[in-house]
Amino acid sequence: MAEREVLETDVLIVGGGVGGLACAIRLSDLIRKHNREHPGKPLSDPQILVLEKGPSVGAHVLSGCVLDTKALNELLPEWRYVSPIKQPVVEEEIAFLTATKKLPLPEALIPPYLHNEGHYVVSLAEVAEWMAKEARERGVEILEGEAGAQLLLQGPHVRGVICGDRGLDKLGKPGPNHAPGAEIRAKVTVLADGVRGNLTKVLTRHLDLQGTRNPQTYALGVKELWEVPEGTFPPGKVLHTLGYPLQGAGIEAFGGSFVYGMDATHLAYGLVIGLDYKDPTIDPHYEAQRLKVHPEFKKFFEKGKLVSYGAKAIPEGGYYSMPRLYGDGFVIVGDAGSFLNAARLKGAHLAMKSGMLAAEALLDALSEGDFSERSLSRYDDRFQNSWAFEELYAMRNWRQAFAEGLLKGGALEMLQRVTHGRGLIDPMRVKADHENTGYLNVERPGGKPRRGVPFDGKLTFDKLTDVYHSGTVHGESQPCHLVVPDQDLCVNRCTHEFGNPCQHFCPANVYEWVVPEQKGHPEFVFPRRGVWAGPRMGNNAEYVDVTKESVAVVDPKDGRLQLNFGNCVHCKTCDIKDPYGNITWVTPEGGDGPRYQKL
Repeated sequence: MAEREVLETDVLIVGGGVGGLACAIRLSDLIRKHNREHPGKPLSDPQILVLEKGPSVGAHVLSGCVLDTKALNELLPEWRYVSPIKQPVVEEEIAFLTATKKLPLPEALIPPYLHNEGHYVVSLAEVAEWMAKEARERGVEILEGEAGAQLLLQGPHVRGVICGDRGLDKLGKPGPNHAPGAEIRAKVTVLADGVRGNLTKVLTRHLDLQGTRNPQTYALGVKELWEVPEGTFPPGKVLHTLGYPLQGAGIEAFGGSFVYGMDATHLAYGLVIGLDYKDPTIDPHYEAQRLKVHPEFKKFFEKGKLVSYGAKAIPEGGYYSMPRLYGDGFVIVGDAGSFLNAARLKGAHLAMKSGMLAAEALLDALSEGDFSERSLSRYDDRFQNSWAFEELYAMRNWRQAFAEGLLKGGALEMLQRVTHGRGLIDPMRVKADHENTGYLNVERPGGKPRRGVPFDGKLTFDKLTDVYHSGTVHGESQPCHLVVPDQDLCVNRCTHEFGNPCQHFCPANVYEWVVPEQKGHPEFVFPRRGVWAGPRMGNNAEYVDVTKESVAVVDPKDGRLQLNFGNCVHCKTCDIKDPYGNITWVTPEGGDGPRYQKL
């Protein structure tokens, strides 16, 4: 077997989103400034390496983004002249939707933090692409299409990462084209691996970084980019809604929709739903399609065409869900560290600021040659004394209030406004999202999900059609990157207790429950790694040889779970919302996954 290549670097940044790139840019600038101001004690050009799992920077970046440029003004003051950020917000509206009408909220009822004057409507993917260019111009090396699959740990100390192997077969064994992933050793590792980051999640459990703080609270954002005739929707207009389809008529979930005028002929549309909902049959993708036939929304899309699609989990827990952000040999930035203000519907500026604050602590560590927990705790000190802390602390109980429902949450939010974020209880406690999932016979008697809006292929789309517009590609011969450790749960318990909610909450038709229609159906087998080894979309029927030790046979009495892992858009919802915590998302081969355009 081929040996792993070993690479050495000074600073390793895992994740090429705006948080990781802001860290790289800021650190490069600080090193140059230090060397100018301390010619007698210069830093000898420390190497900064960014690892990006997508095929290119921006390919895995998705956000319904109205950008507050506060952090960018500090990081790259010349952005107005050189960046793709061009469309200011010129009009905004917040409305409550009934099943047939839109009721604009009076100005007096709109919280000050929801105003967007001076902000910009952007494609965050394009912003990341531009930031990568700025980083490269400063000498930062960016490795694209390389996934950080495993941490290099020495006790509590992070020594770097191991990249994912290539050329593994479906059972995870080396194939004829096997190439081991590189071992990248670093003096300090910046974990910028995004929402529910696979490395951050492992490290958080290993070192108990969450401690007694709240578990993270997530939402799922389902987003589409549309090309529409000029005059359909004003460029620079921002529309946010609550109410239908997530509240009332048999459904109760926290969230709402957005429509943004990207330019004269493009609009961004999305639905965001909190993953702490109870009804196990809720299908966020379907609800997003249902909203498009609403009389107040249909007019935006009926003469347009779908350009791109994607989905992404959103870390909404805020300050009280933040893990410890530092330790021996590592710091955590961006979405991985819960740098998002759910009340303002914004996180990009906080992700950038977190990367900048981390860079300042890294400069001190490089200057002293000390990458211990004590040294890197300066990152947290800087955060506690920054405007990012002030913003997040002021909203520290905001999302927790709405775990009590929209009406009660609204009352608690009003109280928080007059008590500077405290409310009645500080801190408010919440359960993990998957623990809120209700049983079928309680939350959805009979287990029947809502349906009624057909997918016409013009205005509304099934999941597979939307996945096609995400540009998602995965090599079919590799192992499934969705690990299900206890397969018996799926058939013997989940079917009856929750109705296999993975088939509903997944926005990409990865999880499909198949009921045999004829006798003599082949046995269903799972590789011991925990994945379904039956036929997948685009394949003829292929079943793993059950005589091999690498598989375990499960006898499904009512059907079987089929994993179409090639559809996965890397939103991480399954890792979050499975009611047993029985699904783990791990990295597929580097470069695989969505290829988002202007999302």
